[in-house]
Amino acid sequence: GLIGAECFNRFPLFEGTVLREVNSAKLFSPSGRELRLWRDGAQAYIVDRAAFDRALAERAQGQGAHYLLGSRVQDIAVLDDGVKVEVEGQGGGKIFEGEAVVIASGFGSRLPLKLGLGRVDDLVVGAQAEVSIGGGDEIEVYFDQEVATGFFAWFMPTRENRALVGLFSRQNPGANLRSLLSSLFLRGKIASPDADITYGGIPLRPLPQTYMKRLLVVGDAAGQVKPTSGGGIYYGLLCAEIAADTLHQAFSTDKPSPKLFASYEKRWKQKIGRELRIGYLARGLYERLSNRHIDRIFDIVESRGIREELLKSPALSFDWHSGIILIGLKRLAPWRHLFGWQKNPLRGKV
Repeated sequence: GLIGAECFNRFPLFEGTVLREVNSAKLFSPSGRELRLWRDGAQAYIVDRAAFDRALAERAQGQGAHYLLGSRVQDIAVLDDGVKVEVEGQGGGKIFEGEAVVIASGFGSRLPLKLGLGRVDDLVVGAQAEVSIGGGDEIEVYFDQEVATGFFAWFMPTRENRALVGLFSRQNPGANLRSLLSSLFLRGKIASPDADITYGGIPLRPLPQTYMKRLLVVGDAAGQVKPTSGGGIYYGLLCAEIAADTLHQAFSTDKPSPKLFASYEKRWKQKIGRELRIGYLARGLYERLSNRHIDRIFDIVESRGIREELLKSPALSFDWHSGIILIGLKRLAPWRHLFGWQKNPLRGKV
């Protein structure tokens, strides 16, 4: 996983899981044009996601959490005076009772829909493989509508002679990743095109409602994910912090108020809602670009000094994208007719 420096510094959760620091990346257009982004100091960290998940679980257990492995929640009943959770496991079915419940099950759970909270109405599938490499330690990002339709692909060195290669795509992610692996092999970047591929769904929009009395939905399950990059660790942690505070307030009284649970959604939207809206609108603009358009943008950014301007801007952040999106669109405005954009494609929408 890739996390930004702000996330790393704010939440002391990553000790012992960092594989390497990142302060640069190479971006490639469909025709192979290259833009290199570089800044002093660590901008992000590549973490061992499995080790991070284990460390997080151990930390939670140290605070009194208990895990029921090999079990699945079948149903949740929200009552006036508590909640009941129906669990099916290896030993059969059980009913657990409590004061409240948090759904933090990742993307794809049917529980929110079952509870009347709706469903995420836009998603993309990610495909990724771990491969052996001959060298190279810089992240590469590929923008090509024929490789990662509507999105992007990546080559991310993780540890010595190993890298993650993956992409998001609305169409044929597995076949597209196989094609990318073959291309990287022919270019000598990876040792073999043969690799096991893992898949995962990424929500691009939030759940219509993320709360009920005595129930909150957090993280990927709530669609609290950057629609530009698909990253969800930082936003999930920020919203989990709000959820924990909401529950603490709710049960500091004998009779928790429904308004307190509703305040969770209001607060997390105040925190990241604008980022999600602008990111999703920008995603829509990008998806409508052709490869020729993308190449032209690379030309303009490099030849007009926009790259240097963006690198110097305090708005350039791994975790917060709205500022740099708005600056980028403003700088590209003189050429908007080339891309079929309105004078201000986000006007009135943010």
